[in-house]
Amino acid sequence: MNYQWYPGHMTKARRMMQEDSRLVDLVIEIVDARVPMSSRNPDIDEIGKNKFRIILLNKVDLADPEFNALWKKYFEEKGFFVQEINSKSGMGVKNIQPLVQKACQEKIERDRKRGIINRPVRAMVAGIPNVGKSTFINSFAGRACTKTGNKPGVTKGKQWVRLGKNLELLDTPGILWPRFEDQKVGERLAMIGSINDEILHGDELAAAILSFLYEKYPKALEERYQIILCEDAYKMLEEICVSRRCFLKGEQPDLMRAASIVIDDFRSGKLGRVTLESPKEWQ
Repeated sequence: MNYQWYPGHMTKARRMMQEDSRLVDLVIEIVDARVPMSSRNPDIDEIGKNKFRIILLNKVDLADPEFNALWKKYFEEKGFFVQEINSKSGMGVKNIQPLVQKACQEKIERDRKRGIINRPVRAMVAGIPNVGKSTFINSFAGRACTKTGNKPGVTKGKQWVRLGKNLELLDTPGILWPRFEDQKVGERLAMIGSINDEILHGDELAAAILSFLYEKYPKALEERYQIILCEDAYKMLEEICVSRRCFLKGEQPDLMRAASIVIDDFRSGKLGRVTLESPKEWQ
């Protein structure tokens, strides 16, 4: 399957973010901890050029704890301020305000020397679709400020959110980039739900998930589906049809229904804490 998704509104959103970058001191980039590099839009580095930078590893509750630590170290060595968070539960969110002050210490000190006290830090919250930007802002603010959803494209425009006297956040739409040079990146983004499911082939996506888990997390498949594992992902999908009673008329395996189960189980964490990529791949 060829993984590409770049609807027209993303071009407009990128242009808007480029213009708004002049208004902010800091770019807070949210990535999915299961695919920390694949979920980084290279355009955000351009938009955030000459700005203070924070990376939030979101959804760490769904990712392999061992890799969470490795990815945090990886980004810190690249010069980013980094925090692991679960924006749904609020885990790690209370640490972000002091992290913002630390990241922007140079700006705050510069203001102080000019006699400017308590000017709020203005931060752009950026990321690709469905990494949890709006959920993070609501959790950080302690109130429902932005609309959220479990599919890409919920946030359509920009929105400023003031958090006390010291911080203002700019929520922005999730944007991808026009072409995935590496189709493995597109596949991983499809797995986590950052690409519109309507343009995907569910059985192929489920097969890709099963193949990865067979190689890296086989025990998760055995425990969840009680099937005999094999290298043939479609054979495993047929086994899941049997174990989950997914049949069409005439007792034919309903592969699409079984595929939906696999995809939903993976995205919701029912297949355990899984990370799809290692820092070693990007060194």
